[in-house]
Amino acid sequence: MLDVPAPLALSQADFERFRDFFYRKTGIHFEDSKRYFIDRRLLLRIRASGHRDFQQYFTTLLTDAQAPDGELQQLINAMTVNETYFLREAHQLRCLVGPILDEVAQRRPADQPIRIWSIPTASGEEAYSLAIYLLEYWPQLATRDVEILASDIDTEMLARAQEGLYGERALQLVPDTLRSRYFSREAGGYRIDPTLRAAVAFSCVNITDPAAMQSWRDIDVVFCRNLLIYFDDLSRRRTAEALYDALRPGGFVCLGHAESMSRISSLFTIRKFADAIVYQKPC
Repeated sequence: MLDVPAPLALSQADFERFRDFFYRKTGIHFEDSKRYFIDRRLLLRIRASGHRDFQQYFTTLLTDAQAPDGELQQLINAMTVNETYFLREAHQLRCLVGPILDEVAQRRPADQPIRIWSIPTASGEEAYSLAIYLLEYWPQLATRDVEILASDIDTEMLARAQEGLYGERALQLVPDTLRSRYFSREAGGYRIDPTLRAAVAFSCVNITDPAAMQSWRDIDVVFCRNLLIYFDDLSRRRTAEALYDALRPGGFVCLGHAESMSRISSLFTIRKFADAIVYQKPC
């Protein structure tokens, strides 16, 4: 008689053990209401990686946690949410190419680059939106050097960002004039202009890892939108401190519409512009 393997399942103890581990590694806290989502994606990774059960898989996670392309990274890719599109929350983009960058440019010597950081950048729509707005709407770009940096914890999303191929849904807010200027139609979607791809420097960064964040300094503007909603209070405070350290004095942070730095940290000054409320590191 053939032995039929028992179906994979997670006990409550397994779920809590995994949740605590994932939180320590990423800062992302899963509520009990996310149990079905976690179970489904975790069990898929257990099967895909050839492990017989959660215990064997979890042992691999513990021993493989430092490998850049190991199972932990594959699991992070599976667990993170990456819903985004071009020109999202355009009021902040207008604020960027208006008072924010004008103020930054006044402080920065003309021979030093202005540095803008998109984190998390997911599949690149936000970073490329920044580049498009700079090219279209910031006249000083003709005389100022601007570096656009883009980071995410999900390596699969970063690979898609560097490929630069997007479907119709990602371009839902992009007017025809900008589509024709910055995208080419091809099988499978719209390919972003190679000049824009070359203008953005992508990297894998875990914002909750203090060691990884040590190298991020001298940033003028950070777009960190719709990340903090996935964190608990402690992770939000740590992220705020990491962004504060990464910014130059007088630098700005733009958060998502459902996020507020004033409820997280007192490090930043609230700045109210005509188009957006943003947060500034004191000079």
